[in-house]
Amino acid sequence: MRYDDSPPPPESGSSANPDRHWFTRRSTLVVGIAALAPACLAGWVLTQALSGTGPDSGRSGPAAQPASHSSLAPGQRDAKPGSTPSTSPTGSPSTTAAAPVPAPAKGPLAGKTVVVDPGHNTGNFKHTDEIDQQVDIGTNRKECDTTGTTTNSGYMEAEFTMDVSKRLRTALEAQGAKVVLTHETGARPWGPCITERARIGNEANADAVVSVHADGVSAGSRGFHVILPAKVKSGAADTAKIVGPSRELGERIAGNFARTTGSAPANYLGGGTGLVVRDDLGGLNLSTRPKVFIECGNMRDAKDAAQLTSPEWRQKAAQGIADGIVGFLGG
Repeated sequence: MRYDDSPPPPESGSSANPDRHWFTRRSTLVVGIAALAPACLAGWVLTQALSGTGPDSGRSGPAAQPASHSSLAPGQRDAKPGSTPSTSPTGSPSTTAAAPVPAPAKGPLAGKTVVVDPGHNTGNFKHTDEIDQQVDIGTNRKECDTTGTTTNSGYMEAEFTMDVSKRLRTALEAQGAKVVLTHETGARPWGPCITERARIGNEANADAVVSVHADGVSAGSRGFHVILPAKVKSGAADTAKIVGPSRELGERIAGNFARTTGSAPANYLGGGTGLVVRDDLGGLNLSTRPKVFIECGNMRDAKDAAQLTSPEWRQKAAQGIADGIVGFLGG
């Protein structure tokens, strides 16, 4: 047994230099391997170049052809170039879910637009200079807006009108209507002016417009009334086309308001009808859409004030107005 790397001893009859043949065989093997290596390397390079998988693929040489659109998985077909499709937890490509299509409005007022105008603004008390600016209402000039009244305990008309208006919006939307408020709580420090309030209803192409208010007259004067536009044509004011439909809207609201709230028509004007016609309100004079004001009660009368400050009664007030609008619009 040998433990070294020396060549085996010469066999009988071999050459005197036994290492020559061993060296010759090794040299021949080395030369053969050296000759074969370049050929193998060339073949490997050619294979990588054709398949595009070599270390420099994508940097130079012919670009790899993308897979055909039809061979891609569904989640890959819509992927942007260079992006990686997302995969589901199972590892399969997933597509992005399409945004849900809003269901069409349903209800008797579907397709109708109602503008609700909450009278005054709680910030008007702090912006008297701004709201005292004069604006043109067609028949004459008036203040941009007013502060509104309060109950004896300080509950503002503007607080009341905003609360009822939001309740009214909810009731009308439940019937399928699109509802636009002329302003929202805290959205602006004062106003808007009466001219802008009218313009919002006109530009919305409203099917009906209601301005919500509460009166502020002497104690003992009780009840509600609905104010209708008079027929006027002066300057920017021309109510000829809305006088008729506005009266119908007002009558519908008055009847439903009385029935729902239990309130009686005003005992101090309107002859017990709950309807009053006026030509000095810019919000009516400048409207081109059927429009009315509703004075829901007298904030200076203790009994009316108790109703106006009650959330339960305000909900009834909103529902009564909504029922009148639904009746007017054919719901």
